Amino acid sequence: MKMHLLFMILLVTSVNFYAQVNKSLGINLEQYTYPYKVGYDTILSQQQNLVMAYMYELGGNSKGTVMLLHGKNFNGAYWGETIKNLLAKGYNVFVPDQPGFGKSTKPQHYQYSFNQLAENTRMVMDKLNIDKVIVIGHSMGGMLATRFALMFPERVKQLILENPIGLEDWRKWVPYKDIDVYYDRELKKSRESTRQYMLTSYFHNEWKTSYDELVYLQTAFLQDPEYPLLAWNSALTYDMIITQPVVHEFQNLKVPTVLILGQLDRTALGKEMVSKEVAAQMGNYPKLGKEISGKISNCQLIELQGLGHIPHVENFNTFFDALMKVISTK
Repeated sequence: MKMHLLFMILLVTSVNFYAQVNKSLGINLEQYTYPYKVGYDTILSQQQNLVMAYMYELGGNSKGTVMLLHGKNFNGAYWGETIKNLLAKGYNVFVPDQPGFGKSTKPQHYQYSFNQLAENTRMVMDKLNIDKVIVIGHSMGGMLATRFALMFPERVKQLILENPIGLEDWRKWVPYKDIDVYYDRELKKSRESTRQYMLTSYFHNEWKTSYDELVYLQTAFLQDPEYPLLAWNSALTYDMIITQPVVHEFQNLKVPTVLILGQLDRTALGKEMVSKEVAAQMGNYPKLGKEISGKISNCQLIELQGLGHIPHVENFNTFFDALMKVISTK
């Protein structure tokens, strides 16, 4: 009898856990609580009103405003620990979700470009009366941060790129694919395939339970009736990354720049579309860091040994200590 009761308790517990894990968050993460209060601004872009979500917190002894730009498979929420610690150091912190991501609008039709996303971000900054910023961009956010600094150098005190993608032009190796190919791939995405991608590409085959939240935020809406719309936006932004490289313009940057690179990172879009020999040459961050830092006139390279694609998640203290040594205090 006791064994039967124990079995029933374990069964109910596992069912509840499974239901929670598989509960849809909504494609705009309506059911997910960000670490700080979320604001919303409506901007007119490409003949439509888009809602951009953001977190904007004021530090007690402001040393300026830091803008944190998220990556392709992320949203503003994964900056929570970074926000808390920057606030404690006296910085204001602005964290937008780009259209197509997080709590922002997923448009039915949109011509994505890094120029457009930079312009959208500027519009929200203007509404919030944010003038100059220290821009920190991670992954795809690094490409956007670079474009923002090229377009609006007068608004950027400092550009800090944390394991940005786009340090090489993948078009040299990756054959062009129609956006429908990426869309079909997004529709077939699963929790396990997402976890496996993060394991091998981001975390050099070393998994921690704390990473489960990242998987959850990327997969908790797969069964949502509106998921195809999110998948389509994801396919459009994948195409944007592949077809709009920024690597050829690093030499044109006029703002002080810092590269913070986890040296175990091997992230490169399109690896699965090329031979193993070619794939092995892609995403070599130790090599790319030295090459790119040499092309930027005012650039400092910080190499983080033993870390992969997301240093601020994998080992926050190591990342933040490195950041505090180089971040502008003026």
